[in-house]
Amino acid sequence: MRLSRRLRHQRVDESLSPTEMSVLGTLARCGSATPGELARKEHVQPPSMTRIVAMLEAKGLVRRDPHPEDRRQVVVSRTEQADAMLAESRRKRNVWLAQLAEGLTDEEWALLREAAPVLEKLAHL
Repeated sequence: MRLSRRLRHQRVDESLSPTEMSVLGTLARCGSATPGELARKEHVQPPSMTRIVAMLEAKGLVRRDPHPEDRRQVVVSRTEQADAMLAESRRKRNVWLAQLAEGLTDEEWALLREAAPVLEKLAHL
């Protein structure tokens, strides 16, 4: 888990919390979602997600649009500013990981290749 923690510190925008970054990442994967859907995916209570979305909207990173089928709901989606920030964050993390990987032996690379499918499975449980 130290690797995960270190990866989170490779953020481009230090003004965003890890939770806010996680919500933006979820929106990058799913496109758009209602606050309730985001709360379920992020394992937080709906009122907490409402606050997170409001903070992200105030920072210009998400927008809320009327739900196309349910006027009581809104749909949250990323802005171009969020997409640019996520791309830069991904680039920064990739550079950092590449620098770490330079020190791996051939045996360690082989172990990583074997473990990758298992880690991917665990990430989606």
